[in-house]
Amino acid sequence: MYSLKNDVLNIHIKTIGAELCNITSAQNATEFLWQADPTIWGSHAPNLFPIIGSMKNDSYTYNNKTYHMPKHGFVRHNDNFIVKDQSDSSITFSLTSNDELYKYYPFLFEFKITYTLLGNKLTINHTVTNRDRKALYFSLGGHPAFNCPLSKDETYTDYYLDFEHTEDSQTYLLNMDNGLLTNDTKPAFSDGNKIKLRPDLFNADALIFKDLKSRSVSLSHHTRGKVLTVNYSGFKQLGIWAKPNAPYVCIEPWLGIADHETTDQKIENKEGILSLESGAIFEASYSIEIDQKHLV
Repeated sequence: MYSLKNDVLNIHIKTIGAELCNITSAQNATEFLWQADPTIWGSHAPNLFPIIGSMKNDSYTYNNKTYHMPKHGFVRHNDNFIVKDQSDSSITFSLTSNDELYKYYPFLFEFKITYTLLGNKLTINHTVTNRDRKALYFSLGGHPAFNCPLSKDETYTDYYLDFEHTEDSQTYLLNMDNGLLTNDTKPAFSDGNKIKLRPDLFNADALIFKDLKSRSVSLSHHTRGKVLTVNYSGFKQLGIWAKPNAPYVCIEPWLGIADHETTDQKIENKEGILSLESGAIFEASYSIEIDQKHLV
């Protein structure tokens, strides 16, 4: 377990998966991150690499060979991360390809994730380096879950997601039997830029957006105002999810998306997949900013 602290927030990160596991007010001890109750959902904020969501039959093909890949990739439970760099305000974790990973993902890479804490804002930066002689195909994303409600005198329906801009984007639906993306969509927004939280909102799994205008979204209370804001300017897709009736909500910046039902399973053709040339470096970051009124 590693930590970053200032006079505003306390942050803790696990070595396994380099997973963020606490965002706590330094003054009043309010915990903003879901505490991974294993009877509901046993994660806090998994890091997703090298794919997002499910692949058809949990597999893909590359150069006519089939490889297994678990949902959301192999980073989130990986215990081979090392600390590459650390200061009072920042810490960088690194995972490099090895013989075991090569069986699932035949590319040479380095995946780094850097947490930087400045005041009431935590920035999570991802760096992917292609150490191979061929193109590297990958997706990446975050999966942070935030406590909702924050207080015992509140309910889930007291909260809503407030997007930066008025939205007319539809959410793309998943096939509930296999977790694959369909062409079916449905409306998600009310009042132009809001999604009201309710216990049954995720009965059909995640809300998946491909074409939002907004690059930030806030978790807000109807009378107590904004709690926190996720800025995902470096990410094209966004997922919103929770277990039905669970007291949290995930705000998930993605570069990538689950396989479509009609996929040919070739990784280079996967929707949303990124391609990185030999020797190249890719970076993308998102941030979590806690509203000041909840910190005192």
